[in-house]
Amino acid sequence: MLISEAFSKFKTKQKNVNWSVSSFNNNGELVVSLWEQYFHKTSLNGKTSMTYIDKVSRWSGAGQKEFISNLDKATKTETVVRTIIARTNNPEVVDKGGDASKLKNTFAPKLNWIGKLKVWDGDNFEIEFIREI
Repeated sequence: MLISEAFSKFKTKQKNVNWSVSSFNNNGELVVSLWEQYFHKTSLNGKTSMTYIDKVSRWSGAGQKEFISNLDKATKTETVVRTIIARTNNPEVVDKGGDASKLKNTFAPKLNWIGKLKVWDGDNFEIEFIREI
């Protein structure tokens, strides 16, 4: 699935289909495309969740400024976060902050995941997702 198709599943569009990786939908939810390799399965008190851990300084693409602005806004309003899992054929390029738009990528919207921004310090961020029942 293309990234634009994945965003449309959450009833939102990217500001720019070439570089936007986050957008707010009409429900006020923040929709973000996140790399598969930065998700970690966690369990606490019998509850399983998926936590995404990353930092925006790892990459410098055109969508970075918009992403930072959207995380700032989400922090102030305790916004629900929705995710699209991005998978690539070359995770090493992503790890090094390279231009992932030139890679073979697929995008899978997780329509039944509800997320909450747990950590945001202007660089480091963590988003915890639980599965909706």
